[in-house]
Amino acid sequence: MGRDGGDLNTEPKEALAAFLLKLRSQGITDHSLLSAFESVPRRNFVPVIHITEAYARGEMPIECGQSMTAIDRVSRILSALDVNERHRVLELGTGTGYQTALLGRLAKKVVSVERFRTLHEKAEMRISQLGFENVFVKLVDGSSAKAEFGINDRIVSNCAFSKVPKKFLENLTSGGIMIAPIGAGDAMQVMCKFTKIGSRFATEEMFKVRSQPFIPGISSAI
Repeated sequence: MGRDGGDLNTEPKEALAAFLLKLRSQGITDHSLLSAFESVPRRNFVPVIHITEAYARGEMPIECGQSMTAIDRVSRILSALDVNERHRVLELGTGTGYQTALLGRLAKKVVSVERFRTLHEKAEMRISQLGFENVFVKLVDGSSAKAEFGINDRIVSNCAFSKVPKKFLENLTSGGIMIAPIGAGDAMQVMCKFTKIGSRFATEEMFKVRSQPFIPGISSAI
């Protein structure tokens, strides 16, 4: 089914309409991004006990001691990432796969990597059920940037780096963008946007966050 996904008309209309209205009021008016939020059913990705709060709740606890990113934060990140249908995107930390699916609606190709087997398997199943053919969810060590993932137009990290992740930035095309939390794993971090301009990078601090730290390797237990 490619970038359009499968049958996506399962979202509660009132909650979705209110969320889309909120995005517009915040200045997010990009048609492709709004269409992605409208077409990807968030209820397919949230924990069952929170289905009725899919658009109202902030972060939600999920398996493996991780959390599902609040939808307001997802919207801000994707708006700043400025993805279009020509882009190749690398996502670090698949989680439930919701942001991954949104990227699949926006980009030419999405590779999302996850270190927890449980999260990988469930996200891969959800993505597959929606019929995406341009999204690839992998259980791999995210630290193998150069060897595994090649050059990308956009990179988004859902885990925090203690310092600027130069090896990932080096894998961006000219004009490419990476968004990632920067700071210690046991403290508040700053969500930063890095834009490659020639051989240098422009850095923009977006907002403060609290994210799990980037951990190399694949989880052996879960």
